[in-house]
Amino acid sequence: MHPKQQAVAPGSVKRGFRSRKETLYGYGMAAPAILGFFIFTLGPLLASLYLSFTDYSITNDFQFIGLDNFKRLFTGEDSFFYKSLFVTFYYVVLAVPVSLLAAFVMALLLKNNVRGKTFFRAVFYLPSIVPVVATSTIFIWLLNPDIGLFNQILRFLHLPTSLWIYDEATVVPTMAFMNVWSVGGTMLIFLAGLESIPDHYYEAVDIDGGGIRHKLLAVTLPMMTPTIFFNLIMGIINGFQTFSEAYIMTEGGPNNASLFYVVYLYREAFANQRMGAACAIAWVLFAIIMLLSVIVFRSSKSWVYYEGEK
Repeated sequence: MHPKQQAVAPGSVKRGFRSRKETLYGYGMAAPAILGFFIFTLGPLLASLYLSFTDYSITNDFQFIGLDNFKRLFTGEDSFFYKSLFVTFYYVVLAVPVSLLAAFVMALLLKNNVRGKTFFRAVFYLPSIVPVVATSTIFIWLLNPDIGLFNQILRFLHLPTSLWIYDEATVVPTMAFMNVWSVGGTMLIFLAGLESIPDHYYEAVDIDGGGIRHKLLAVTLPMMTPTIFFNLIMGIINGFQTFSEAYIMTEGGPNNASLFYVVYLYREAFANQRMGAACAIAWVLFAIIMLLSVIVFRSSKSWVYYEGEK
């Protein structure tokens, strides 16, 4: 054997074969998810982008019309576009802060070692897994101006009643109030964040003579900022995609006062049969959510604290 030649150990050959086999096996196991992404996510995404530049309708042939669908939206030719944007922004501004605050307060209460803590956690989380159709049907009865429970309570307390979802001025605030009903998932995320805060931080506050307020402001809130940031992003995304409650309870009324953006998109696509315009509306929504997410991400550098950072 030549001095520079080295014998290959049989064990290394087996290890190399096993490594390649495991790699192929891994790709095989991941193939359904990869194919599903390309077929059911990326494919429709690219198709909708192309259709947004056409006058596509389900029943008719379509042709490429360039930016006409977007011009129709932004020039105000379709007055419902800006109306739906205003309604949705108004809802998000109301619903997201209230929901985050309610979920955070509930998480703080349930973190304490109170009797029946597990039971109350389940009770507060349960509404978030109730189907939206069932929740909307229940609230249609609760908010009925004549026989609804809420107005019955107001009458009992000799307070003024409300038309709730049947009045243009109160329909969006009422929908935002309804959103608090289903914050159980957000509450659990906050609760997990609270449980992860080390106890020695609170002990240090006790040693310094601090009280509950100091613990909240100096420890809890700073340590919870990553969780608040995550829930804020998810709240904005979910808020802009609100559809089921508005469609079931008001169908965009009264007088389009609850015409949420996705309800408007649904109307264009399935009621007016303008699929190309609906695709353009969807891409505008994608751009809005992306822009707001980028703004929140950029702002997070000044208020989100990650443990271990300087």
